[in-house]
Amino acid sequence: MPVNSVGIVTARDKLTIDMDKDALWKRVQDFSKLPIEEARRKYALGKDAQDWRVEYAQADVKRNLSYENIVKIAYRPFDLRWTYYTGNARGFQCRPRNEVMQHILQQEQFGLIYTRTNEGGRQFAEVQAIAFPVTHHTISIKEVNSFAPLFYRDTVDKTRRINFDPEIHKSIIAAATRHPSPGASRHARTHGAEGNKVPDEVAIFDYIYGVLHCPAYRETYKEFLKIDFPRVPYPPSPAVFWDVSAKGSQLRKLHLMEDAAIGPAPYKFTGHGDTIVGKVAYEGGVVRINANQGFENVPEIAWNFYIGGYQPAQKWLKDRKGRELSFDDIRHYQKIIKILSETDRIMKTIEMPL
Repeated sequence: MPVNSVGIVTARDKLTIDMDKDALWKRVQDFSKLPIEEARRKYALGKDAQDWRVEYAQADVKRNLSYENIVKIAYRPFDLRWTYYTGNARGFQCRPRNEVMQHILQQEQFGLIYTRTNEGGRQFAEVQAIAFPVTHHTISIKEVNSFAPLFYRDTVDKTRRINFDPEIHKSIIAAATRHPSPGASRHARTHGAEGNKVPDEVAIFDYIYGVLHCPAYRETYKEFLKIDFPRVPYPPSPAVFWDVSAKGSQLRKLHLMEDAAIGPAPYKFTGHGDTIVGKVAYEGGVVRINANQGFENVPEIAWNFYIGGYQPAQKWLKDRKGRELSFDDIRHYQKIIKILSETDRIMKTIEMPL
């Protein structure tokens, strides 16, 4: 996927990112009006950095002041927040990576986050499908993560293009079908000769996603995955391709938080209280958000499950310490638990010869 970059570097997350859209908008407007040193003190911005200065950030906002510039950003796994995005480097954000992020902002699509190395010696988990711009630490703590959209728009003719290296794309199709014909008619590409389907770009993405979640792959290449970008083997047969792709599709839809893929999330929120997150703990199948309230019947695998360097079931709650969970927050957390539980189940069904 040749169109890629590391994630957005804001330089000042507390200024540029917020859980509340309107709170961010008010902060952006206020920040743009203050004298430089007053803005620095009020928002605890510290000393200027090489590519981020208070005066540059203010100038960028003043030139591009619009509520429409507030967009969703994937801050952590399953944790969407809001950021003020102009796309200008050395502006409100230090390095917005607009050469890549513009493609995920302009088109309804998704892409892949990944890292070069594994963190802390645990099993590889450094990958996630995402449909929004990402930070440089969305799935990582120490290692900077990269992002590649599935599609991009050509800067010259504005044509929507598939973000796969053309030769590798052809090779994957050849390995996935008995009669590869990338230039065939739409009917032939869909059904193929003798009933053998020719994969489209989404099916290929799902194959890659399935491979990267395959337990045998993670175990076989665990030493390599500690030190370099994950490499994806070509499918050994059409049968393996479609089986792995189908399971990768299930995982992708779960990780994009599609309601139809998630289904019921039977983790009842119980107890009486103010729903304010305090001391978070896991005890006997219950995730406690404070002394009196919590989520029941939560599988331990979901509580401990890693995506990148984070354990989402723990990280999401801990990042909300002191905040009151709304009804939507409670439903969102129940979905996270279901996603992690199903991810573990589906991963165990992915098989491929290596």
